Amino acid sequence: MNASQAPALPWSPDWLVRYGNFLFKTRDAVFPVILVGLLVMTPMGTMGGDVSKSRLVDLAGVLIAVIGQALRVAVIGYRYIVRGGRNREVYAEGLVSTGFFALSRNPLYVGNILILAGLFVIWNSTLMYLLGVPFFLLGYRAIVAAEEAYLGRQYGSEFAAYCARVPRWWVRLGGLGTATAGMTFNWRRVVLKEYGSAAYWMAGAAVLLWLKDWRYTALTSSEPRPMAFAVVIGAVVVGWAAARYLKKSKRLRE
Repeated sequence: MNASQAPALPWSPDWLVRYGNFLFKTRDAVFPVILVGLLVMTPMGTMGGDVSKSRLVDLAGVLIAVIGQALRVAVIGYRYIVRGGRNREVYAEGLVSTGFFALSRNPLYVGNILILAGLFVIWNSTLMYLLGVPFFLLGYRAIVAAEEAYLGRQYGSEFAAYCARVPRWWVRLGGLGTATAGMTFNWRRVVLKEYGSAAYWMAGAAVLLWLKDWRYTALTSSEPRPMAFAVVIGAVVVGWAAARYLKKSKRLRE
């Protein structure tokens, strides 16, 4: 293959890369603050007061978020990628192209987006869709642009070839068997790496559903069910505390 036939590196405008580097440094603070702010500022949707339809929408939101979490669990369980940064800068220990990263270049971010989409659907606010969807989609696209710029500098033609054969977002599940052949699912790594983010969104979803349940009781004159949601949130907190103890005490290792 001559130079003209070689795959090209992905390109993004400089402003998008700069924005991605900013978000990469601040996302642990910026993303939760924006999400909570949107929830506070936007009214919950109840499908025009139709509680039955609204509960179906709630269920759809939960299922979307669970699919996103399941994808993250599968990705981390088969092949973890160290791309969390160093000194809040984009950094990678190597170009990972096996496991789910042979099916999508950003499967963890796809999982994140699905979880966010699930929370948006649960709240089901038109204003939240209008404000939140563009912000988070642009945010993740910018972070990916910053990572691609870094990986392009570090790995050049190897990264370009990887990009040419693997989609940026779409997860090609048809090749899952081949991509994970000979690999062992590491559930310990899943617990150690994922317990925090999983607990946060699950507890958050339970709170949103609890708030909506109070709204449904006002619409239907039914009895609220605070105990059910308190049990769910309590179970999430206990699970988080147990995982954190196992990690900090080093009783659970990869």
